[in-house]
Amino acid sequence: MGLALNRMGIFDWDLDQAHLHLDPSAIEVFGLAPEEFDGDPLTLASRVAPGEGERMDRIVAQALKSGESSYGAYFRVRRRDGSLRWAHTQGSVRRDASGRPYRIIGVVRDATQEMGDFADRSAHDTGGRGGTGVVASTTAALAHARSVRDVIDVLRDTHELGGFESSSLVMGLVEAGRIHLVAEGPEFMPGSRHTRIDDPGWPMSEVVRTLRPRFIESAEDFAALYPRLWDHVRKFGVTSAAYLPLIAQARPVGAFGLLYSGRTSFGSDERNLLIALGSSIAQSLKRAMLYEQEKDLAEGLQQSMLPSRVPAVPGAQIAVRYRSARDGQDVGGDWYDVIPLPGGRVGAVIGDVQGHDTHAAAVMGQLRIVLRAYAAEGHAPATVMARASRFLSELDTDRFATCTYAEIDLTTGVVQLVRAGHMDPLLRLTDGSCCRMKVEGGLPLGLSAEFGQLEYPVTTRELDPGQTLLLYTDGLVEQPGSDLDEGLSALADMVHRGPDDLQRLADRLCGAVDERGGEDDVALLLLRRRTAADAPRAGGRLQQHVAPNDPEALSSARHMIRAAVRAWGSEGRADEIELVADELMVNALMHTDGGAILSLRMLTAPERRLRVEVADASSALPRRREAGEAAVSGRGLLLVDRLADVWGVDPRGAGKVLWCEFAVPPDEPQGS
Repeated sequence: MGLALNRMGIFDWDLDQAHLHLDPSAIEVFGLAPEEFDGDPLTLASRVAPGEGERMDRIVAQALKSGESSYGAYFRVRRRDGSLRWAHTQGSVRRDASGRPYRIIGVVRDATQEMGDFADRSAHDTGGRGGTGVVASTTAALAHARSVRDVIDVLRDTHELGGFESSSLVMGLVEAGRIHLVAEGPEFMPGSRHTRIDDPGWPMSEVVRTLRPRFIESAEDFAALYPRLWDHVRKFGVTSAAYLPLIAQARPVGAFGLLYSGRTSFGSDERNLLIALGSSIAQSLKRAMLYEQEKDLAEGLQQSMLPSRVPAVPGAQIAVRYRSARDGQDVGGDWYDVIPLPGGRVGAVIGDVQGHDTHAAAVMGQLRIVLRAYAAEGHAPATVMARASRFLSELDTDRFATCTYAEIDLTTGVVQLVRAGHMDPLLRLTDGSCCRMKVEGGLPLGLSAEFGQLEYPVTTRELDPGQTLLLYTDGLVEQPGSDLDEGLSALADMVHRGPDDLQRLADRLCGAVDERGGEDDVALLLLRRRTAADAPRAGGRLQQHVAPNDPEALSSARHMIRAAVRAWGSEGRADEIELVADELMVNALMHTDGGAILSLRMLTAPERRLRVEVADASSALPRRREAGEAAVSGRGLLLVDRLADVWGVDPRGAGKVLWCEFAVPPDEPQGS
């Protein structure tokens, strides 16, 4: 009860869940009704004065990053009626045993009276220096303005708090020989929204035309100089006005006006202060206009580089998101891509080109296109990554890129992943739990070619029906005061607690980045394998490169065989197929130089058969021989001949392919 009487409320901010609880008194401080607050911190953004939100974000982020246990700050809140009031917040940061912040508990209170008393004391103490203080504080606030709307909001806030001591303000922008009114006075006057610069009946047109300020020191002067405007503003008790040209880089960008009630003259110091204020407004306005132009250009460039749409992939649900950084030109090198492939397969790409500028975006666009082309040509995942790295190294750029490429067979659920300096993907299971997928990695694209290390290991995993693969860039896991492992743990927990719907989950993950004020781009790709009933028909092709002296590659190949046999309805001959395929791979590694390439595919005509192929670089053809009772080798082809329905050898230039086929009756159960 005592807190409510003192206009003080309590908040509890769960950083892991990005949920903010406010008690009724705290909600009232923000000028909201209880039913209008949904627990999302972003809901309060519209209630905080422009520029204040960014400042508060920095204060909180600094406290979290520096290890401080508390913070406090004053800020302004816009009430329901549009008026501004001061508020103060004090937060206590809770951390776990490792020092990671997970919760903030604190109070928020109305501080309008307190700040009003302080302003009165300051005005009394500083005397005539108050105008200088207003110009300085307004200039400081304008430094944070990133758009024309921000500039207008800063000026309105200063006016509403009594900084200008005027009754109303107006501002217009120069556009194609006209002045477009963007901030109106006490009431909109018909015909004044757009006025010609050469029209002598408007003070803002005059100051833009002459590039000189106009100070109107009496109602009589106002009526004589601008009768049309005077007929409109006289009812508001206007007695004087100051109109200033807004000049930036020696060119007018607009005009600014202050209307006064009761004042009848402007001293030389006041005129100089207002001229200085006009200069500050003009520079901020020009900077904001350039920023908006650059932002529009950057957003257009970024959107042209990213896929225009996500293709429909039978057997999969897909959600993608791109969130630009808050600072800079809102453009960077993060990208995603979804590549439909033959045989019920799909390629999923996530990547990040070094840098946050238009050059990074241009490099990203080229890299995305060539990587997509290599995948569509049918190259194995490791080859796709190696060729993309060589392409990037040959570009006229010093940028490198991290990337993860996953090729998913939606019939079998087999996933082949190649990682180039990127972060491990996450896997969300059907019960909602989330874990990190350990994927072997190579050097980033560009660097691997430069250092001659183009052999990218392939990691093979299975994606069961209902499971979701998450590919993302580092902007999603970077958190102030936390290392990468902590960020990954927090992301996994958020995925676990997030909604089951992929689109809502993607929105939730990107929203969490906005809440903590992420300063990096974010690209996100979620792919969920549908149930077996929704999967595409069997008939695809799986391929795995097996390098010599690489037990992990051999294990991945065996994993792929088991998954394909199970998914393609070949359970009745599973042992035979696995044994024969393993024998062919081991023979290729033992008796030839270099590695082997294992391929599996389902043939449907004239009968349903599973075909196994093992290719190597040796031209020497194998021969079947009889092994003695004590021999430890020589039985490989005998096993193939006895277990497979048909087998053979196909010479192929500098190498050969050993193949065998197993009949799989069509009435056997299909699907995993």
